[in-house]
Amino acid sequence: MKNKICFLVLVFSFISFTVSATIVLPNIFKDHMVLQRNSEVTIWGWGDLNEEVSVMTSWDNKVYTTKTPLTAKWQLQIKTPEAGGPYSLQFKGKANEIVLEDVLIGEVWLCSGQSNMEWSAEHGIDNAAEEIENANYPNIRFFTVLKRTSETEQDHAYGQWETCIPETMRYFSATGYFFARRIQSELNIPIGIIDTGWGATSAEVWTPESVFENNNYLKEQSAKIQENKWAPNQPSILYNGMINPIKDFKIAGALWYQGESNVVNAESYEELFSSMITSWRKSRGYDFPFYFVQIAPFKYGDSQNGVVVRDQQRRSLKIANTGMVVVSDICTIDDIHPTNKQDVGLRLANIALKNHYTVFDGTVNGPLFKGIQVIGKKVEVTFEHSEGLYTNGKKLEHFELAGDDGLFHPASARINNDKVILTSGNVKAPKRVRYAWSNTTLANLFNSAALPTSSFISD
Repeated sequence: MKNKICFLVLVFSFISFTVSATIVLPNIFKDHMVLQRNSEVTIWGWGDLNEEVSVMTSWDNKVYTTKTPLTAKWQLQIKTPEAGGPYSLQFKGKANEIVLEDVLIGEVWLCSGQSNMEWSAEHGIDNAAEEIENANYPNIRFFTVLKRTSETEQDHAYGQWETCIPETMRYFSATGYFFARRIQSELNIPIGIIDTGWGATSAEVWTPESVFENNNYLKEQSAKIQENKWAPNQPSILYNGMINPIKDFKIAGALWYQGESNVVNAESYEELFSSMITSWRKSRGYDFPFYFVQIAPFKYGDSQNGVVVRDQQRRSLKIANTGMVVVSDICTIDDIHPTNKQDVGLRLANIALKNHYTVFDGTVNGPLFKGIQVIGKKVEVTFEHSEGLYTNGKKLEHFELAGDDGLFHPASARINNDKVILTSGNVKAPKRVRYAWSNTTLANLFNSAALPTSSFISD
């Protein structure tokens, strides 16, 4: 009996040693993945203590080695070449070998936000059947991070890389797909899109805990986010479970499509959103481009909380290397999920192609409020990106003026040399201007690129 017990102990010890000596990779490193080109990318995994791990890259047949530290998590910095592939990566440990095949080198973008980012062709988009049928792009790869919550920061995301074919495109973020398709067609290189969208989420759940620890105002404002049946509301819970696990995976930039769930604490959105962007960049160690979609006009409960979020998003553009897409011309106030995701992805891509890749010369922004000059009873409003201002066939509407009393009145508006001149018989000494200032107002002022003006208030 004693010998039998000793034998079993040896067997179990051998099994334990074998399992612990097996190197393991996170799911973000799988067949069909895309790695960021011309970079030093971080590769990581887990193994036995002091285990030697080697990685060989087929694009240059170079071997990188390291040893697993006491944390059992090892990592390596690997140099990637110009875009191309397919390549392979070979991982070797003491007890096992892993080979990743069909690896492409190109541009990687991270998508996040709520349901409009998560929204797929299967959910319903314009011209869905034709878009799905034609979605054969072998050099576009998708990774959907599976929904996971965590009260502590995790280092493993769940999901798998998939090649863009009709069967995979129909369930992937439509905005992410149309962005990738436009970038890929212009640059003619592989594109990887990682989607972390979760419908009905507020920005708080995507923001690291450290932001709230250092900001009592944002911590108090986060308490206004109520529970709902579609998404968690605890601050940082999705950052921990879905963003932090891939914070070391090199990306070219990030895309964001969220804001509807923050109408209950709209006045704090600029500070929260700015802090979130800054924290994501800090965790990655570089100031990657961050492009976002302004929420669309919609019939929210309060008459102004939606437009306040839109204006707060506009103000967030003061953060360097950001860009905003205005969608008030491609929405309907009766549907919080506009089905025209093609133009959303196209507009995001055009911003990236102009600002980040510098290969597009066209205008990519609608008019953005710049300033006012009071001239007697008149106010002159200036904009950035104001070339060729025009209205969409109707008279120019939705401008308002206010004096010292703060009461806004409708203003008569006319276009003069890419500026807007305002007057109001009810405001003798104007001091403030606002435009399209309600949840449901659809802007009718456009520039020569047929892009709409963002809502704003001049304070």
